[in-house]
Amino acid sequence: MIGRRADDPLLQTFEEVARHRPAGLLSPFVAHDRTDGLAAGDGDPVRLGSGPEAPFCAVLVDVGAAGAGSEVRCGLAGPGGVLAVHRADEATVSVEVAGSEGTVVAGSAPVSLVAPFRLACVVNENRVTVLAADGSGEEWRPLLTLRDEVSAATDLRDPAVLGGLQYACGTRAGASLTRVRAGYSGAAGLRDPQVVRHPDGRPVVRDGRLYLTATNAGLGFFQQAHWGVWTLDLTDPTRLTQVGALFSRRDGLLLGDHAGAVVLDEANDRWIVLVSSWGDHTPERGVHVRHVTVSGTDLLQGVHVLPTERLALPTEASAWDPSLARVDGRWYLAFVECPSFGPPRYVFHPALARTDDDDPTRGLGLVGADGSLEQTEGTILQRLGDDWYVLASDRDAAEYPVYDLRMTRVGALRAPYGTNIPHPMVVRAGDGPWWMVTFDGTAWHEEALGYGTHGDLIVLAGRPPSARETLEQAARSGAAHLPEGVRRGLRGALGAGRDAVRRARERR
Repeated sequence: MIGRRADDPLLQTFEEVARHRPAGLLSPFVAHDRTDGLAAGDGDPVRLGSGPEAPFCAVLVDVGAAGAGSEVRCGLAGPGGVLAVHRADEATVSVEVAGSEGTVVAGSAPVSLVAPFRLACVVNENRVTVLAADGSGEEWRPLLTLRDEVSAATDLRDPAVLGGLQYACGTRAGASLTRVRAGYSGAAGLRDPQVVRHPDGRPVVRDGRLYLTATNAGLGFFQQAHWGVWTLDLTDPTRLTQVGALFSRRDGLLLGDHAGAVVLDEANDRWIVLVSSWGDHTPERGVHVRHVTVSGTDLLQGVHVLPTERLALPTEASAWDPSLARVDGRWYLAFVECPSFGPPRYVFHPALARTDDDDPTRGLGLVGADGSLEQTEGTILQRLGDDWYVLASDRDAAEYPVYDLRMTRVGALRAPYGTNIPHPMVVRAGDGPWWMVTFDGTAWHEEALGYGTHGDLIVLAGRPPSARETLEQAARSGAAHLPEGVRRGLRGALGAGRDAVRRARERR
């Protein structure tokens, strides 16, 4: 890449400067935090007065006392509701569902809990997980997680069911609660980051904080995840804060669709939202991109349930990871195309579409795709210097390929490639440094919860290349088009530099 500027991210080397793992059962959106009026001597749960708008929530209780024969309950109460129950005399925890024909015990697990302890009921879609922690400890451990058994008795994704439920807790036979908290569930991990942007690619930054969306990993597979809005402090990248949550209402269900893009189009007073339909994914159903345009509200703050519709992309295959930008009067949309869900594995590659319509969701035609790749996703449209590129992540090659807007490969980012398929979200605010925000495959209690809890969010800072690195890169690849005499000169300069370093070390 001879002739590129030193501050060009295609030349910079990215190095890790911060790592985040929220791993919280509750998000900041807590509806109830009470320390009084929690006793219910007959065991009927106390309804706290409200419930969630989407089936992604948690109820946590601190148990101060629990003698022989005592019971503790927490969860969602009402027809079709679910409760986590601890019975001291049986030394078990169970999940109970208020079915149409009475209470159904969906499942149970043996456990011995000695007060003081904490008990949690986490709902992610139709999966219900019971967790416990010591009274003074912070580390939650999953005791029981059920989905098929719960789905057989209720459907928490149904607005008619969820709308009749409230957060609740209760005790029996001498158990006492010292605190109860209830609200939307947090993130077991973070992945699929995308910066919230203006149509021209500028990132949305408020008070020095960069806004981005990320997949909030749930306690299970992709259906248990949902979409969060976060801020990253550019003056201190160790500070990451969740400020919003975005859920989907589609096909008569409330779902946690995630892995998408949010564009703030201030000139037209609208938000353009694109999201992948992972909320009800199965290999048979596949995945597609959905969209909605929103006006009159700030999607970067609080909880929102968005009605979305399917986006007409120029592909018959499944698709996800949309990224949108307006370049020279045209809308471009990068996405991942998946022609097969296996076996033996999912096969997917980067693709690019564009339209001349003022509406980015209409008239999209295919520009190109790199069908030679089989495990490449995380498509990001990004302006680097004066030009636009499509960035992606290739797990098989363990690198981040870079394409121009004709989908011709032009290089790769210089950044460490971790586990899973880390996405190459490269961003720069104004004239500041280049950053890369990505993730890895670090899981949380995968032995109990299965695949899907992964995601340490990793922040990397760009470093301009040294003179030696520039020469080495030129000699390796970038100077391949130069005359042989020039290439010999570059190799000679590198050799002389290495000899000088060796002699200096020998003199020490």
